[in-house]
Amino acid sequence: MQTYKDKTELIKELKKRYLLYDQEFNDVKEEEKDLLQPGVDKTPSQNISYQLGWTHLLLQWESDERKGVEVKTPTPDYKWNNLKGLYQSFYKQYDSYSLQQQRELLKNQVSEIIKWIESLDHETLFVPEQRKWATTPAQWPVWKWIHINTVAPFKNFRAQLRKWKKEKGTK
Repeated sequence: MQTYKDKTELIKELKKRYLLYDQEFNDVKEEEKDLLQPGVDKTPSQNISYQLGWTHLLLQWESDERKGVEVKTPTPDYKWNNLKGLYQSFYKQYDSYSLQQQRELLKNQVSEIIKWIESLDHETLFVPEQRKWATTPAQWPVWKWIHINTVAPFKNFRAQLRKWKKEKGTK
């Protein structure tokens, strides 16, 4: 897994990967957002809904902990052994939005995540056990939670979008 020496490096990579990911939607037509292609497990709308769901959860976990609310990850309604159900809830939550609205929501959430990263000191971001919600048997520091729910899927899901367009015949 990629690592970062400081928050500036993390933010730079997050911005880069987000922009590349978002650009893939430029030539996806609104009427095609729910079109499933062979060999691709998500529609464009589901693809971005997944990103919206996880970025929202990251921000929610942090917000709740700062308010003194006990955080149950991933959510009070879903456990780690039922991620498929969680993903379905993401798709349902955002399926009534247009692709442009979904893109705007994600842009805003990524901006919020960047502001959040900027607000954290090095220890909080890079040393394990700095947040209760991030304290798991894996002992991941906060940066790794951010990476695994932003940078990594922006890379992987960009590839899925490119495959979706290739299957559709637009790439």
